This record gives sequence, structure tokens and C-alpha cells, in this order.
Amino acid sequence: MNRIKQLREELKISQNELGKKLNKTQQQISLYENGTNELDLDGYLILSKLFNCSIEYIAGKSDIRNPEKAQEDPLGLTKIGFSMDEYNPPTDKQREQLAELIKVVLKDNKKEDKEKNENNK
Repeated sequence: MNRIKQLREELKISQNELGKKLNKTQQQISLYENGTNELDLDGYLILSKLFNCSIEYIAGKSDIRNPEKAQEDPLGLTKIGFSMDEYNPPTDKQREQLAELIKVVLKDNKKEDKEKNENNK
């Protein structure tokens, strides 16, 4: 499974337009999208830059769209559709509010609490 069609549709470009960027025909793009043919490395590199994601993600080998950004997203918020690309950076006050909210949501996940509960069993 590859994600070429999904990513192409996100950019709102046609198979023909994508073909021009890859120097391929619309028919070749269709074959790549349905998995009949495999894109070459140069094609994956072009798509990686165009779609701003890893080759592994495009090829369907990873669910991490952009590994560099994943390190900036330890809570996995991008997996649930949240992207900071749509927002201005939070203020210091907002960071404090977010920290408090995260503490409330994750309170049952504290390592020391889990260890205590397991030891009491």
C-alpha cells in the first residue's frame, strides 16, 4: 500500500499535474497509485519534498509522516489531526495552561503511581 493518491489529493493536484512534476504520464501515476508499478528512488525523493513527508510514509512502510517533526510531537497530536502549522506559537501563559491540562489528562499514567499500584496488588 502506498499513499501517493492520498497525498496527491491533499495537495489538490491531478494525476496529470503530478506526472509533470515526476516526468511521468498520467497513466504511470495511476499505476503507482494503485500499486501495480513501483516508483523509483528519484521519484520518491521528488514526492518526499513535494509532500513534505518521508519516503517510508509515502511507501506505506511507516505511519510517521515526518520523523523530524515527530520528535517535536511526543504526545502524537499529529496522529489525531492536530498540527501546529495552523496556529501561532503559544504564549507563555498558554504553555502553562497546556501543561496543567496535560497533567490532568495524563494523571493516571504517572510512572510512580503505576508502580505503587502494581506493588500493592
